[in-house]
Amino acid sequence: MSKSQNEAQWSVGFCDCLSDMKTCCTACWCPCITFGQIAEIADKGSTSCGTSGALYTLIMFITGCSCLYSCFYRSKLRHQYNLEGGGCGDCMRHFCCETCALTQEYRELKNRGFDMSIGWHANVEKNPGLAMAPPVEKGMNR
Repeated sequence: MSKSQNEAQWSVGFCDCLSDMKTCCTACWCPCITFGQIAEIADKGSTSCGTSGALYTLIMFITGCSCLYSCFYRSKLRHQYNLEGGGCGDCMRHFCCETCALTQEYRELKNRGFDMSIGWHANVEKNPGLAMAPPVEKGMNR
């Protein structure tokens, strides 16, 4: 897969989950919490951490494969922040190591200035600049 020139690298590696043991342990033993926090930020507060985490848990109990849901949020984050990767790779990362994928996404948002423990709305109140979309390179003009 070739990398587009304007795609940014993730701020932490996929297998760097053990360098943040607290997040890694939470993602391993209670992935619904980590996922809920990621989803609330990715959805810009339109869904709550609790709602997303509950849906994640429900999918996990019904299908045994919650990665079917969480991989879509990885794609959403990639598109929001123009991060490298692709749809198939997103699903494979979540299928092969859900803990590593969730930890990487959580840390990416944290490194972008989000306090993951307070949710979207409190982050925006604390730092209004977070609500703005990342700058986009100008393309073709009319």
